[in-house]
Amino acid sequence: MIKFISQVLHGRWNSYKYRFVPWMAVNLGKNERTLRQVKARSQDKVVPDSKVFESLLSLFKALFASDLERQRQVLHLLPFSLQTSYQALGRSAQVLQNCHPEKHDPVKVMLDTLGFSVKRRPSSVPSAGIGVFVAMGTVSKGAVVAMYPGTVYEMYEPIFLQSLCNPFVFRCIDGILIDGKDKGISKIVYRSCSSRDRLGAFTFSDTTWLTAKPDNPLAVDKAANVCYQEFDISTEFPLELCQYLPNVNYRNDTKRPLRCVVLVALRDIRSGEELFSNYYTNWVTAPKKQKISTQRTQIQVYRRRQMKPFNI
Repeated sequence: MIKFISQVLHGRWNSYKYRFVPWMAVNLGKNERTLRQVKARSQDKVVPDSKVFESLLSLFKALFASDLERQRQVLHLLPFSLQTSYQALGRSAQVLQNCHPEKHDPVKVMLDTLGFSVKRRPSSVPSAGIGVFVAMGTVSKGAVVAMYPGTVYEMYEPIFLQSLCNPFVFRCIDGILIDGKDKGISKIVYRSCSSRDRLGAFTFSDTTWLTAKPDNPLAVDKAANVCYQEFDISTEFPLELCQYLPNVNYRNDTKRPLRCVVLVALRDIRSGEELFSNYYTNWVTAPKKQKISTQRTQIQVYRRRQMKPFNI
């Protein structure tokens, strides 16, 4: 009995210690090899935002074009030139995939567009739950591998109830929070906010990441061969493709662009490899020989974990 209780407490401590500031202050510096050093917030970019934008745009366009039967209502509301472009892209995709237009397979579209696909299965890390693996193809260094889904909260917005017993709250460098949990209150809030933000046939966020078959195969988050990078959706992002974004603002009158977080490959990742990440970034504002204080350490996620259906 005592041994069982000891094992349970040990497991809970292993999960909690990455959120316990005193423990982090003592232990973070012990693994400098996997700790990314950032001199300023604006420099916390592994790849340019333009490359992230292009990657998301190419995949989302391919997803839309390969699913024109279901997108018919949205397609008819677009300018004629865009309709023609999507129809041509859809026809070429069907020829390449040699499939019937009704058999829409987001994973196959991802493989054909990005050159790789990912899937969820039990993690190789003991007691880590579900992990994310490269299923087919090879991920090139600098490629966008996945997106972190969830409701986006400003620093002043209420998230206390949602955060209780919730290890999937991601904290961005500027204090913005993303709640990536796919159950309980978090799931209800996300669905409610997503339904609120509809405009006729247009939807501005993706709710399918809450299911076993997401429309956006990048929405599967959940060492280090990948790292997190914050990315704001600009006003130039096509309206018809917003339906694939796995994030939604808690308030519909938020003035800032929608915050997304993507996972970027730090090296080439081969088929069969699991995705791992270091969730800590040192915010270096002192000379190299001067010890960096814990106040300058930006904790990006509250615990080390594997990827999981963007409910992280």
